[in-house]
Amino acid sequence: MATTTPARANRLRAWMLEGLSDMAKTPQGAQATPEQAHKGQRWWRVMCLTGVDYFSTLGYQPGIAALAAGLLSPVATIVLVIVTLAGALPVYRRVAEESPRGEGSIAMLERLLSFWKGKLFVLTLLGFAATDFLITITLSAADASTHLVENPHLNGVLHDKQMLITLILVALLGAVFLKGFLEAIGVAVVLVGIYLSLNLVVVISGLWHVITAGHVITDWSSALTTEHGNVFAMVGVALLVFPKLALGLSGFETGVAVMPHVEGDPTDTEEKPTGRIRGTKKLLTTAAVIMSAFLICTSFITTLLIPEDEFKSGGQANGRALAYLAHEYLGNAFGTVYDASTIAILWFAGASAMAGLLNLMPRYLPRYGMAPHWARAVRPMVIVFILVAFLVTWIFDADVDAQGGAYATGVLVLISSAAIAVTIAARKARQRGWTVGFAVISAVFLYTTVVNVIERPDGVKIGACFIAGIILVSLLSRLARAFELRVTSVTLDDMAERFIRDMSSRRIRFIANEPGQRDKAEYREKIEQIRQDNDVPMQEDFVFVEVTVLDPSEFETGLTVRGEVLHDRYRVLTLESASIPNALAALLLHVRDATRCTPHIYFEWTEGDPFTNFLRFFLFGQGEVAPVTREVLREAEPDRSRRPRVHVG
Repeated sequence: MATTTPARANRLRAWMLEGLSDMAKTPQGAQATPEQAHKGQRWWRVMCLTGVDYFSTLGYQPGIAALAAGLLSPVATIVLVIVTLAGALPVYRRVAEESPRGEGSIAMLERLLSFWKGKLFVLTLLGFAATDFLITITLSAADASTHLVENPHLNGVLHDKQMLITLILVALLGAVFLKGFLEAIGVAVVLVGIYLSLNLVVVISGLWHVITAGHVITDWSSALTTEHGNVFAMVGVALLVFPKLALGLSGFETGVAVMPHVEGDPTDTEEKPTGRIRGTKKLLTTAAVIMSAFLICTSFITTLLIPEDEFKSGGQANGRALAYLAHEYLGNAFGTVYDASTIAILWFAGASAMAGLLNLMPRYLPRYGMAPHWARAVRPMVIVFILVAFLVTWIFDADVDAQGGAYATGVLVLISSAAIAVTIAARKARQRGWTVGFAVISAVFLYTTVVNVIERPDGVKIGACFIAGIILVSLLSRLARAFELRVTSVTLDDMAERFIRDMSSRRIRFIANEPGQRDKAEYREKIEQIRQDNDVPMQEDFVFVEVTVLDPSEFETGLTVRGEVLHDRYRVLTLESASIPNALAALLLHVRDATRCTPHIYFEWTEGDPFTNFLRFFLFGQGEVAPVTREVLREAEPDRSRRPRVHVG
């Protein structure tokens, strides 16, 4: 029994940490070969992968629009469509040009800021992205359970089981990923095709009933005029309620994220994937046009044909307006088929969001050193995200309307960041017209975001929780991994190699020097001090090593070593890195492996408080260099006999 339990535990651990991700065609950080650059799926098939998220909002968007705008829902939806086609679509077509590997607007903005402020800014955007994707999972599951509960055949049995059903759907989603989720574009094509076809039938049926019952349009226009007076007042109110309809803008960020799956031209390269960019633009445009047409038609027929009270909480059309019409005008048999299709695509929208979430976090956090080792595996992260989704579902009581604000906030923050990113890109490219246009679009989305936050602060609260959690976990992970050997490669120039070859015939001795004036006196006095402190014979010679810290917020970097002779006498190796101790440790290990000799390095003690010096190392890559260098070497080389020697005097 004692041996069986550890064996099971080891098997469980191996299963949990198996693989990094089976969703990406190319491993994270790897470069695709030129032959792979044009391979992928046709753009319209990839559009369906995006569409399970984007098109599935038809399941709840008409009801949310009716609650927000009332009789003005069709007018407010037209405003939403204008913003979609004239705002979000041009922005993300430009994003596709600027980030053809699917990095999205976050990567565009990442390049604008350096050091820790850039990392913290990206972590903040990742928090809002996590809000967007996780609320997509919980909101879609909640709406799927609403369609199930409100089905006339099941209502009597399931009417008070919505929370339980939502949790089960979320758990089933997690089970799919724990088993191993493979890209399912074929499934997405089938789901989207069936769902849009059924919606088309509902729309045609609804329009037919509106046309044949002429009084419906007359009653609606009369009530609209009575309530709002004139067209200008209607447009003004529609503009004011527009932020509440922002859910209809979801899907663009996902559309860019799936770019690597789009088939390119045979002549495409990773540096210039012209065919992939063209296909992605077609994907974004087609999806936006299809969705815009459905949004206008569905908001029109649901507003005119469904009693206002049915949209409210507890009403039969709450969160399922089109399903209500399907049952009302096409019979319960068709309505049940429609419900099944809606439940399937809403559930698969959660799968799309989970896939995006699992692909997004590894794109940034490992590069920052801000992810625990287990976070590189899919299954532990799935468990974390599913548990968070359980918590969010419980907090919002599986209510679709209550989660709308949080979802809209995540969507709007990402779209606003994309608009700002393309504005800056256009300005750098000196495209005055595009700069002005994108700046106006940015102002519209920023206004929409602010209004949404003021009216529905739940999104910011949830987003702030995700941001705080991501930053806290990231910094703790970075702290725990502070003593890792974080240099990916070491390259020496000809002069540096000559120095190493020359010393390999004797004892290899380095002096770690913090460069000052770099005059003859500095190097002469440094050698004398090292000899006195460490009792080194006069005949021993040294090579100085000087490290310049570039961006201390970077975690893993390559190391280039250059050699030079100063004042016709002193040999100096110069290095540029994110961390002085890691650079020195990497150099020592490289020299040991290249020469099969044990190198020695000499330091002088750093003045100051040890804790303050450690913080300087953690944040700025310097501080108490000697003991940290020794600790990095100890972790990198467990065998003490093969470890380079560190001397401090």
